[in-house]
Amino acid sequence: MGLTQIATSILTALLVGALTRGMSRIYFLLALSVLAIYWFQPVVPLRSFDFWIPALSLALVILTWSITSQAGVWRSRPNFIGLSIIIALVTLIDLSRYILPDPILTATTPPQFIQYFLFAIVGGAMILLFSRFSQKWTLPVAIVLLITILLILKSPILSLQASIFFRTLAHRPIENASALDLRWLGFSYIAFRLIHVLRDKQMGRLPELTLPEFATYVVFFPSLSAGPIDRAERFASDLKKDFALTQDETLLAGQRIIVGLFKKFVVADALALMALNDMLATQVRTTGWMWIHLYAYAFQIYFDFSGYTDIAIGIARLVGIKLPENFLSPYTKPNLTQFWNNWHMTLTQWFRAYFFNPFNRWIRGYKTIPAWMMILVGQLATMLLIGLWHGVTLNFILWGAWHGLGLFLQNRWSDFVKTRINISNPRLQATMQLGGILLTFHFVALGWVFFALSDPSISWQVLMKLFGLSS
Repeated sequence: MGLTQIATSILTALLVGALTRGMSRIYFLLALSVLAIYWFQPVVPLRSFDFWIPALSLALVILTWSITSQAGVWRSRPNFIGLSIIIALVTLIDLSRYILPDPILTATTPPQFIQYFLFAIVGGAMILLFSRFSQKWTLPVAIVLLITILLILKSPILSLQASIFFRTLAHRPIENASALDLRWLGFSYIAFRLIHVLRDKQMGRLPELTLPEFATYVVFFPSLSAGPIDRAERFASDLKKDFALTQDETLLAGQRIIVGLFKKFVVADALALMALNDMLATQVRTTGWMWIHLYAYAFQIYFDFSGYTDIAIGIARLVGIKLPENFLSPYTKPNLTQFWNNWHMTLTQWFRAYFFNPFNRWIRGYKTIPAWMMILVGQLATMLLIGLWHGVTLNFILWGAWHGLGLFLQNRWSDFVKTRINISNPRLQATMQLGGILLTFHFVALGWVFFALSDPSISWQVLMKLFGLSS
């Protein structure tokens, strides 16, 4: 989100929080989130895709809600109103091409109405068809569909092929096709929210949600583009509570927003001018300057991510939603486990709940595998998936492997210390605490070399230069 979008979000949140109550608050938040998913969507070189991509997000939301809800829920008043709000707003956005001289909510002109009408008919028929079949197969099919889309978007090779396919379909030249053509706003977070709901439904622990509650949860405008990843039942409980915006709540939200704005647009943007990137990696000649650029990147990525989170949490508080924390001073933690318990916390918790814990329960069934091997495989597999969530590239794989191996080594060292070393001297404890913080920070910082750069060969050159092993 840019400053204009943030300012507009703050203003609209203030109005909704101050003027609406009960179901009207939910309906207004749904409407604002639908409009935001179009307004926040970046321009896409493919014709009208800045309209189609948000439309597909909303279609996936309705599809997921329909196959996780009980039969006949469409007939309830809140669900009918919620569906009407979504359809009406998307239709108005498309019809704006015939009313307004220039598009307002989309970067380019929306498609012709007949194209949108056919999309709505086909999409509605598919959703109704899916909802008629057993959840035993619709739920896993929906999960596979979401993972497939995520894989295509995160893989440069697959994303490029998808761009070529759509350009060919539209009879446009493919010479300018790029892996960056399919920029789908917030899909990483949308997909994980939807997968969380689908998995909880499979496990029998998903509460019944209305369409307005569910859709607002998935595309809630403050957390749409940068998280955090909330849980559906917790979010819905905030929506259902009586809420009146007070002066104290406004001040607390305002403080959080101001802190976030300072982090992102002052600190992070200033550090970005000297943070490690591909160009600097090849130009810097001295070890000292390479460390400075690496430190700048380490703090830039923290202040950028945590700044956006603070802004999202602050705006959400204005409408009565208390989003979960995502960053709690991660660079001050004395070991890698605590770092990951405090860095992008909702992502870590998601992988722990939906991959690491189930995987560990499964692998423990193999009694012949040593305990240390189970720990290694579990931690390595989890961190590799977190790396792939950021992008299906070799550098993100190396970054995930770096942290997976680091967590395993830290786990083994902690067990060794507990059983063989008894530290009772307070000064020694404080020294080891400080040493742990410095060691953990630098381990994480060295891992950012893979995260910040695009090619393993460049990353290797930077690592060699950091330790004075190349000129």
